[in-house]
Amino acid sequence: MIRKRIFAFICAASLSSILCFSFATEPMMPPNDTLRMRGVFGHFVDRLFPSETPLFCGVAVGVNALGSGLAAFSTYGEYGAMVRLNLKQKIFPVFEAGLGVCDRTDDATDIHLKVSAPYYRLGCDYNFLKDTQSGNRVFGGLRLAYTSFSYDISAPTFVDPVWHDPTNFAYNDVKSNMFWAELVFGVEAKIWRNFHLGWSLRYRRRLHQKVSEPGQAWYVPGFGKNDSSTFGGTFNIVFDI
Repeated sequence: MIRKRIFAFICAASLSSILCFSFATEPMMPPNDTLRMRGVFGHFVDRLFPSETPLFCGVAVGVNALGSGLAAFSTYGEYGAMVRLNLKQKIFPVFEAGLGVCDRTDDATDIHLKVSAPYYRLGCDYNFLKDTQSGNRVFGGLRLAYTSFSYDISAPTFVDPVWHDPTNFAYNDVKSNMFWAELVFGVEAKIWRNFHLGWSLRYRRRLHQKVSEPGQAWYVPGFGKNDSSTFGGTFNIVFDI
Protein backbone atom coordinates (compact mmCIF):
# COMPACT_ATOMS: atom_id res chain seq x y z
CA MET A 1 0.00 0.00 0.00
CA ILE A 2 2.82 2.36 0.90
CA ARG A 3 4.62 1.52 -2.36
CA LYS A 4 1.51 2.40 -4.40
CA ARG A 5 1.22 5.79 -2.66
CA ILE A 6 4.92 6.52 -3.27
CA PHE A 7 4.56 5.55 -6.93
CA ALA A 8 1.47 7.80 -7.34
CA PHE A 9 3.29 10.72 -5.70
CA ILE A 10 6.31 10.30 -8.02
CA CYS A 11 4.06 10.20 -11.11
CA ALA A 12 2.17 13.35 -10.05
CA ALA A 13 5.40 15.24 -9.32
CA SER A 14 6.88 14.22 -12.69
CA LEU A 15 3.74 15.32 -14.57
CA SER A 16 3.73 18.70 -12.76
CA SER A 17 7.38 19.27 -13.65
CA ILE A 18 6.77 18.49 -17.34
CA LEU A 19 3.81 20.91 -17.47
CA CYS A 20 5.72 23.70 -15.72
CA PHE A 21 8.69 23.23 -18.09
CA SER A 22 6.38 23.37 -21.11
CA PHE A 23 4.75 26.65 -20.01
CA ALA A 24 8.15 28.15 -19.19
CA THR A 25 9.76 27.31 -22.54
CA GLU A 26 6.81 28.08 -24.85
CA PRO A 27 5.94 31.81 -24.96
CA MET A 28 2.31 32.71 -24.43
CA MET A 29 0.99 34.33 -27.60
CA PRO A 30 -1.47 37.22 -27.19
CA PRO A 31 -4.79 37.09 -29.03
CA ASN A 32 -4.87 38.03 -32.70
CA ASP A 33 -6.88 41.20 -31.96
CA THR A 34 -4.18 42.39 -29.55
CA LEU A 35 -1.44 41.74 -32.10
CA ARG A 36 -3.42 43.58 -34.77
CA MET A 37 -3.92 46.62 -32.50
CA ARG A 38 -0.23 46.66 -31.60
CA GLY A 39 0.64 46.64 -35.29
CA VAL A 40 -1.72 49.50 -36.13
CA PHE A 41 -0.53 51.58 -33.18
CA GLY A 42 3.12 50.91 -33.98
CA HIS A 43 2.61 51.95 -37.62
CA PHE A 44 0.85 55.13 -36.46
CA VAL A 45 3.69 56.00 -34.08
CA ASP A 46 6.31 55.30 -36.77
CA ARG A 47 4.48 57.66 -39.14
CA LEU A 48 4.30 60.41 -36.52
CA PHE A 49 7.80 59.99 -35.15
CA PRO A 50 10.27 58.33 -37.57
CA SER A 51 12.52 56.09 -35.46
CA GLU A 52 15.64 56.71 -37.56
CA THR A 53 15.49 60.47 -36.86
CA PRO A 54 17.06 61.79 -33.63
CA LEU A 55 14.75 63.38 -31.09
CA PHE A 56 16.32 66.84 -31.07
CA CYS A 57 17.08 68.23 -34.53
CA GLY A 58 17.86 71.86 -33.78
CA VAL A 59 16.52 75.33 -33.09
CA ALA A 60 15.25 77.98 -35.51
CA VAL A 61 14.57 81.70 -35.14
CA GLY A 62 12.46 83.87 -37.40
CA VAL A 63 10.68 87.18 -37.96
CA ASN A 64 7.26 88.04 -39.35
CA ALA A 65 8.02 90.25 -42.35
CA LEU A 66 4.33 90.80 -43.19
CA GLY A 67 3.43 92.16 -39.76
CA SER A 68 6.53 94.36 -39.69
CA GLY A 69 5.66 95.79 -43.10
CA LEU A 70 2.13 96.61 -41.99
CA ALA A 71 3.41 98.25 -38.80
CA ALA A 72 5.90 100.37 -40.75
CA PHE A 73 3.70 101.46 -43.66
CA SER A 74 0.10 101.38 -42.41
CA THR A 75 -1.87 102.49 -39.34
CA TYR A 76 -1.48 99.19 -37.46
CA GLY A 77 0.60 96.01 -37.43
CA GLU A 78 3.05 93.99 -35.36
CA TYR A 79 6.79 93.52 -35.10
CA GLY A 80 7.01 89.80 -34.35
CA ALA A 81 9.69 87.16 -33.82
CA MET A 82 9.70 83.48 -32.90
CA VAL A 83 11.89 80.69 -31.50
CA ARG A 84 11.13 77.14 -32.61
CA LEU A 85 12.37 73.71 -31.54
CA ASN A 86 12.65 70.80 -33.99
CA LEU A 87 11.75 67.38 -32.57
CA LYS A 88 12.05 64.38 -34.93
CA GLN A 89 11.54 66.76 -37.91
CA LYS A 90 7.82 66.38 -37.13
CA ILE A 91 6.95 68.22 -33.92
CA PHE A 92 7.81 71.94 -33.59
CA PRO A 93 7.13 73.61 -30.23
CA VAL A 94 7.18 77.37 -30.84
CA PHE A 95 7.20 80.59 -28.82
CA GLU A 96 6.23 83.84 -30.53
CA ALA A 97 6.44 87.38 -29.13
CA GLY A 98 6.26 90.86 -30.52
CA LEU A 99 5.07 94.42 -30.29
CA GLY A 100 1.63 95.33 -31.62
CA VAL A 101 1.12 98.97 -32.62
CA CYS A 102 -1.81 101.07 -33.81
CA ASP A 103 -2.09 104.81 -34.50
CA ARG A 104 -5.34 105.26 -36.38
CA THR A 105 -8.10 107.81 -36.86
CA ASP A 106 -11.45 106.49 -38.06
CA ASP A 107 -12.59 108.19 -41.27
CA ALA A 108 -16.27 108.16 -40.31
CA THR A 109 -16.16 109.15 -36.62
CA ASP A 110 -12.75 110.91 -36.35
CA ILE A 111 -12.07 108.79 -33.23
CA HIS A 112 -8.35 108.39 -32.73
CA LEU A 113 -6.83 105.24 -31.16
CA LYS A 114 -3.22 104.76 -30.13
CA VAL A 115 -1.84 101.44 -28.83
CA SER A 116 1.67 100.02 -28.38
CA ALA A 117 2.10 96.85 -26.30
CA PRO A 118 3.73 93.39 -26.34
CA TYR A 119 1.97 90.10 -27.02
CA TYR A 120 2.96 86.45 -26.49
CA ARG A 121 1.99 83.18 -28.18
CA LEU A 122 2.90 79.62 -27.20
CA GLY A 123 2.03 76.53 -29.20
CA CYS A 124 3.14 73.64 -31.39
CA ASP A 125 3.12 72.68 -35.09
CA TYR A 126 3.07 69.29 -36.80
CA ASN A 127 4.74 68.64 -40.18
CA PHE A 128 2.47 66.62 -42.50
CA LEU A 129 5.13 65.89 -45.14
CA LYS A 130 6.53 62.35 -45.31
CA ASP A 131 9.92 63.58 -46.55
CA THR A 132 11.27 64.98 -43.29
CA GLN A 133 14.84 65.44 -44.56
CA SER A 134 14.12 67.99 -47.30
CA GLY A 135 13.78 70.94 -44.93
CA ASN A 136 10.34 71.78 -46.35
CA ARG A 137 7.17 71.73 -44.26
CA VAL A 138 3.42 71.71 -44.68
CA PHE A 139 2.16 72.14 -41.17
CA GLY A 140 -0.78 72.72 -38.88
CA GLY A 141 -0.77 73.83 -35.30
CA LEU A 142 -2.30 75.58 -32.34
CA ARG A 143 -1.38 78.71 -30.37
CA LEU A 144 -2.52 80.15 -27.06
CA ALA A 145 -1.89 83.90 -26.89
CA TYR A 146 -2.11 86.76 -24.40
CA THR A 147 -1.60 90.51 -24.28
CA SER A 148 -1.98 93.14 -21.58
CA PHE A 149 -2.07 96.67 -22.96
CA SER A 150 -3.04 100.31 -22.44
CA TYR A 151 -4.57 102.57 -25.07
CA ASP A 152 -5.43 106.22 -25.65
CA ILE A 153 -8.71 107.11 -27.34
CA SER A 154 -10.02 110.56 -28.23
CA ALA A 155 -12.38 112.41 -30.54
CA PRO A 156 -12.84 116.04 -31.63
CA THR A 157 -14.80 118.32 -29.30
CA PHE A 158 -18.53 118.09 -29.94
CA VAL A 159 -21.61 119.99 -28.69
CA ASP A 160 -23.71 118.20 -26.10
CA PRO A 161 -27.20 117.70 -27.65
CA VAL A 162 -28.97 118.40 -24.31
CA TRP A 163 -26.97 121.17 -22.64
CA HIS A 164 -25.44 122.59 -25.85
CA ASP A 165 -22.03 122.84 -24.22
CA PRO A 166 -18.72 121.86 -25.83
CA THR A 167 -17.74 118.37 -24.63
CA ASN A 168 -14.36 116.68 -24.79
CA PHE A 169 -14.01 112.94 -25.41
CA ALA A 170 -10.58 111.71 -24.37
CA TYR A 171 -9.32 108.76 -22.32
CA ASN A 172 -5.65 108.09 -21.69
CA ASP A 173 -3.88 104.97 -20.43
CA VAL A 174 -7.00 102.77 -20.48
CA LYS A 175 -6.14 99.26 -19.22
CA SER A 176 -7.25 96.11 -21.04
CA ASN A 177 -6.12 92.56 -21.80
CA MET A 178 -7.11 89.61 -23.97
CA PHE A 179 -6.54 85.85 -24.03
CA TRP A 180 -7.18 83.98 -27.29
CA ALA A 181 -6.47 80.80 -29.29
CA GLU A 182 -5.23 80.39 -32.86
CA LEU A 183 -5.56 77.57 -35.39
CA VAL A 184 -2.60 77.65 -37.77
CA PHE A 185 -1.96 76.24 -41.25
CA GLY A 186 1.17 77.05 -43.21
CA VAL A 187 3.89 76.17 -45.70
CA GLU A 188 7.65 76.62 -45.37
CA ALA A 189 10.34 76.02 -47.99
CA LYS A 190 14.10 75.66 -47.65
CA ILE A 191 15.70 78.29 -49.90
CA TRP A 192 19.43 77.93 -49.25
CA ARG A 193 21.28 76.06 -46.49
CA ASN A 194 19.76 77.28 -43.19
CA PHE A 195 17.55 79.93 -44.79
CA HIS A 196 13.79 79.30 -45.07
CA LEU A 197 10.76 81.28 -46.24
CA GLY A 198 7.16 80.49 -45.38
CA TRP A 199 3.68 81.78 -44.69
CA SER A 200 0.86 80.87 -42.36
CA LEU A 201 -2.89 81.50 -42.18
CA ARG A 202 -4.46 81.86 -38.74
CA TYR A 203 -7.98 81.69 -37.37
CA ARG A 204 -8.08 83.58 -34.06
CA ARG A 205 -10.81 83.08 -31.47
CA ARG A 206 -11.19 85.34 -28.45
CA LEU A 207 -11.44 83.44 -25.16
CA HIS A 208 -11.46 86.28 -22.62
CA GLN A 209 -11.25 90.08 -22.71
CA LYS A 210 -11.19 92.82 -20.11
CA VAL A 211 -13.35 95.74 -21.30
CA SER A 212 -12.86 99.12 -19.61
CA GLU A 213 -15.18 102.15 -19.39
CA PRO A 214 -14.75 103.61 -22.91
CA GLY A 215 -15.50 100.18 -24.42
CA GLN A 216 -13.30 97.66 -26.19
CA ALA A 217 -10.35 98.89 -28.20
CA TRP A 218 -10.63 98.73 -31.99
CA TYR A 219 -7.21 97.04 -32.20
CA VAL A 220 -5.61 94.42 -29.90
CA PRO A 221 -1.82 93.81 -30.11
CA GLY A 222 -1.10 90.43 -31.67
CA PHE A 223 -4.79 89.74 -32.34
CA GLY A 224 -5.69 92.45 -34.85
CA LYS A 225 -9.08 94.07 -35.29
CA ASN A 226 -11.08 93.44 -32.15
CA ASP A 227 -13.93 90.99 -32.63
CA SER A 228 -15.01 87.62 -31.24
CA SER A 229 -12.96 86.00 -34.02
CA THR A 230 -10.80 87.11 -36.90
CA PHE A 231 -8.36 85.85 -39.54
CA GLY A 232 -4.71 86.79 -39.82
CA GLY A 233 -1.52 85.73 -41.49
CA THR A 234 2.26 85.84 -41.37
CA PHE A 235 5.10 85.78 -43.87
CA ASN A 236 8.12 84.34 -42.07
CA ILE A 237 11.86 84.58 -42.64
CA VAL A 238 13.42 81.68 -40.71
CA PHE A 239 17.03 80.65 -39.94
CA ASP A 240 18.17 77.34 -38.47
CA ILE A 241 20.82 77.82 -35.81
